[in-house]
Amino acid sequence: MTEYTDHHAPEGLRTRGTVLVVPGRGESRETYGRLGRRLAADAYRVRVVDTPEVDADDVPGSLRRLGARLAAAVAGTAAEDGVAHPVVLLGADSGAAALAALLAGPGLPGGDGPQAVVLAGLPGRTAAAGTAAAGTWEDELDVRTSCPTHRGTLTEDRGVRRGSLDHAVPEALLAAAHGAALTVPALLLVGDADPLADRAALADTAAALPRARLAVVRGAHHDVLNDLQHRSVAAEIVTFLENLRNDLAPLVTVESSAW
Repeated sequence: MTEYTDHHAPEGLRTRGTVLVVPGRGESRETYGRLGRRLAADAYRVRVVDTPEVDADDVPGSLRRLGARLAAAVAGTAAEDGVAHPVVLLGADSGAAALAALLAGPGLPGGDGPQAVVLAGLPGRTAAAGTAAAGTWEDELDVRTSCPTHRGTLTEDRGVRRGSLDHAVPEALLAAAHGAALTVPALLLVGDADPLADRAALADTAAALPRARLAVVRGAHHDVLNDLQHRSVAAEIVTFLENLRNDLAPLVTVESSAW
C-alpha cells in the first residue's frame, strides 16, 4: 500500500509548485481526490498524506515525528530539477492544527521549510467535541458538509473513520495552533456554518500574523474544502498560490464593479 496519494500537473506543463495536503479527523487520503485533481489541473504537484496521529501526552514529540514525515514526503516529490517551489502545506481540521503548531515550533527538519500554509476548518478551542457530531452517521455528515457528492464519498470510503469528530483535538495542540506565531504567509479558510469553528478566535489569530488572510465561505460547513462551495474554495487557494509566486502582490485587482 502506498504511503501517499499523488496528483501531477498535466503533461507538457511546467509544475508551478508543490502542495502537501494533511487531512483531519476521520478522513482518508481519498477524501481529497477532488481537490487534488483540481489543483493539479492548474499545474501544481499535489501529494496527500495520511491524517497525523497526535499523542495528547506528547504533543512536542508528535510534532517532531510529523515534521520528519512531511519533510520526507516533500523530498519524495522531487523531479529531475528538484522539488517544485513554492512548497505549500495545506491542512484541514486536526491536520490544520498540527501544521500551525508544527510551523510555530519544531518545523520541518533539513532547513528547507514550506513557503506558505493553508489552514482550513481549524477547530476552535471552545468547540464541544461530541455535542455537534454525536449521534448517527447522518448527524456527523450534517456537521461536515451539505455537498451530496462529498457525503457520498465519505460514506462509501472504507478508510473514513466514522465518529472521529467526537474525539477531541488535544488542548495543547489547539492552544499552540491558535497562538502560533507563523512567519510564512497563511491562508485561513472557514465556513460560516461550521459548528466546530471559533470565528472570533480565528479573526484574532489572523490579525496577529504578519502575512495572513482569513477567508470566510458563505454557507460552508466544517469540511470547508469539500462542501458545496468547493469550486470557489479551490479558486481561492489557487489565487493564493499564484499571488505567492508574485510576492503576495495580487495579480488581479478590481477597479470598478457593480456587484
